[in-house]
Amino acid sequence: MGSIIILTNFLLSFAAEAMGCWKQEKTNTWAFPTLILCLYGFFYMMKPSEPFLTPYLTGPDKNLTTDEVTNQIFPVWTYSYLALLFPVFLLTDYVRYKPVLLLQGISLIITWLLLLFAHGVTAMQVVEFFYGMVTATEVAYYAYIYSVVSTQHYQRVTSYCRSVTLVAATVAAVLGQLLVSLAHVSYFYLNAITLASVSLAFLCSFFLPMPQRSMFFHRKDTSEPLPGADKGVAAGGSHRPSSCQEEKSPNPAARGPTPQPQAGNARPHSHMLSVLLQLAKDLRDCYSSRKLLYWSLWWALATAGFNQVVNYVQVLWDFRAPSHSSAVYNGAVEAIATFLSSVTSFLVQYMKINWDHFGELALGIFSAIDAGCLFLMHFSTNIWACYASYLIFKACYMFLLTIATFQIAVNMSMERYALMFGLNNFIALLIQTILTIVVVDSRGLGLDMVTQFLIYGSYFAVIHGIFMIRSICVLVSCKCQRKIARSCTEQLNQAEHESREQIVTSSMTQL
Repeated sequence: MGSIIILTNFLLSFAAEAMGCWKQEKTNTWAFPTLILCLYGFFYMMKPSEPFLTPYLTGPDKNLTTDEVTNQIFPVWTYSYLALLFPVFLLTDYVRYKPVLLLQGISLIITWLLLLFAHGVTAMQVVEFFYGMVTATEVAYYAYIYSVVSTQHYQRVTSYCRSVTLVAATVAAVLGQLLVSLAHVSYFYLNAITLASVSLAFLCSFFLPMPQRSMFFHRKDTSEPLPGADKGVAAGGSHRPSSCQEEKSPNPAARGPTPQPQAGNARPHSHMLSVLLQLAKDLRDCYSSRKLLYWSLWWALATAGFNQVVNYVQVLWDFRAPSHSSAVYNGAVEAIATFLSSVTSFLVQYMKINWDHFGELALGIFSAIDAGCLFLMHFSTNIWACYASYLIFKACYMFLLTIATFQIAVNMSMERYALMFGLNNFIALLIQTILTIVVVDSRGLGLDMVTQFLIYGSYFAVIHGIFMIRSICVLVSCKCQRKIARSCTEQLNQAEHESREQIVTSSMTQL
């Protein structure tokens, strides 16, 4: 109830500010699209049925078996997401975001209509395909606002758009848990509430102004820097001591992409080809930085494992405490997990650590904690131990992801950050697809859920090993370079001292 009151006050204050700004100058048009996009984000994330998807599918409403859900239905989401991500990424920029937001709204409605009224394995596989479309089009939500507001408002609107999705996810999880535990509402009606919410999101998307520019195909001649890239968390790692500097030359990723001619100045096909070639060149420049390469490697590896765990953790919970005979607290766990993730992400800005020195060490340590949590979920038969392990696992991942995001974004243009974000997620999805084919899919090993979490724990243990070895190499290298620098300084001081003595001796001899 407190979250709902806070959200209501937030929306009312934001609406009042937006209407006030709307009446002032024409240059303040950032408020109206931000308000509509926040409403869209709230209703899009307001899905109280999501934490209870597995109990709904395996319960009397759909009457599917756990093996069918795990090995035949859920893998379709991964495959469709992988197939759609890259073309949707390019299409989103080419059609300037709004049409893709409309497509996302339609996909959401189709997904929940099928969840409510369709039956059978094939129908649920179609559901997963459309949900893959929903997740592939999420890029439009986060990129749209930067095409309709000026640079000075980037930090503010980013805060609004991301905060409202976290609030909505928390409110949805709490609402779902309260309806299930106290009002004994069936999972079917939770999905009906979700359908109503995503339908409102679809209606909100019609009121969004059509952008006149985009990041790649319809961009200005000069690229805009990523807001706050030189501030906040990354500031601690942006000042690398000269004695421990891996890259002496300026970071090529920091430069903006070469301006491309507008679509009206060239034929559409040649313009598209030139844009694609420029994107490939920009990616090559971005990954030529060793620092960005290692942070991106962790991003891809950890995100693949995280998505895999989140996708199948409900099945494990249902195995440990079957929903037909035990109380289900999935909604409460997801609400607490979202809250803890927000807190850990928020606290990162107050950590004064040189991430260039200790970044890999942090990645290795927290990856080990994630591995330990997954091993505990494998070996423990207690549902509360599984819940607690999931909370720690998600908080650690979000903590590291926040650091990685800022480290990659330091002094990088918005376009190149979007490129690295998209490619890192694509590589993560490719790794996740391989995990799904080998471990989950019935055409692969088709392992049982408990054994799968042993595999995921081992996977994060490998990530831990990679970055611990890397951190040891970095720290040893820094120590050696400091010794060399200290030795050089001592030799220079000694030479200077000897030179002074020679001058004094010479002067005394002349006297």
